[in-house]
Amino acid sequence: MADDREYTAGMPAAGSPIDRFANLAVTVAPLALIGFAIKESWGGLLVWQDILIFFVTLIPFGFGITVGFHRLFTHRSFKTSRPMRFLWAVLGSMALEGPVIEWVAYHRRHHRFSDAEGDPHSPHHGHGSGFVGALRGLFHAHVGWVLFSDEPAEEERYAPDLIADPVVLFVDRTFVLWAVLGLAIPFGLGVALTGTLIGGVLGLLWGGAVRIFFLHHITFCVNSLCHFFGSRDFATKDESRNLAWLAPFTFGEAWHNNHHAFPTSARHGLGRAELDPSAALISLMERVGLAWDVVRIGPERLASKAI
Repeated sequence: MADDREYTAGMPAAGSPIDRFANLAVTVAPLALIGFAIKESWGGLLVWQDILIFFVTLIPFGFGITVGFHRLFTHRSFKTSRPMRFLWAVLGSMALEGPVIEWVAYHRRHHRFSDAEGDPHSPHHGHGSGFVGALRGLFHAHVGWVLFSDEPAEEERYAPDLIADPVVLFVDRTFVLWAVLGLAIPFGLGVALTGTLIGGVLGLLWGGAVRIFFLHHITFCVNSLCHFFGSRDFATKDESRNLAWLAPFTFGEAWHNNHHAFPTSARHGLGRAELDPSAALISLMERVGLAWDVVRIGPERLASKAI
């Protein structure tokens, strides 16, 4: 296997000490700023501009992860044009969950070894038994694997198609640029909406730290809670679960048992009452000609795995 760093243009290899430090900084720094944000809210300093900036950054960057990184690049649930692939790769990168190829490689590895040895973030394998083992497993699946794991992403093994894609490879190599731009946008919005640098700093707080914290932890909740709590509508070889209350906050990703039963499906909320905003956006893209070859699961396949 070739060295992963051959195509990352000087970026630290996934799982390296520098990479772990970067993960620690991006995960812990927003948490440290949450206290200030809460104090600001309780002190009556929260204004409508802060709320607007939070959602203006949360929604497109969140869809960048769920529609872009996950359903498009990881599972190829639909096809789209090169400009749209570029846009989705950039939006996902701005969420600050790591470069696109690394993200995809880890997630494909998760599906390959789900809840067994080799799964990078299973709450069940290798954490002991009983209540303490469950807590260890949940912590590892939620955030421990990001902070302390030294396992490489193995991009050449799990994402060779993306390495061969010049559009995705360019965005992956320039990840730092998009990460910085994802922070510059809320700062610029804050300045534009308030006319002050303080407004820019507060915009960076809500559209940067708070937004990053929220997006990170809804992703982490899918890795941890959705392999531990909830219902199982389909037979799978792992412990994936559907967690209905979490689905709206995760843009539809919390229909996780559905997803593990049919990984390539563009829709994770397979039932009529299962809200899936990401699938709705893909359907909208299809109607206006921005997406095609959308993968849908027929009744026969659904019935074949139904519990």
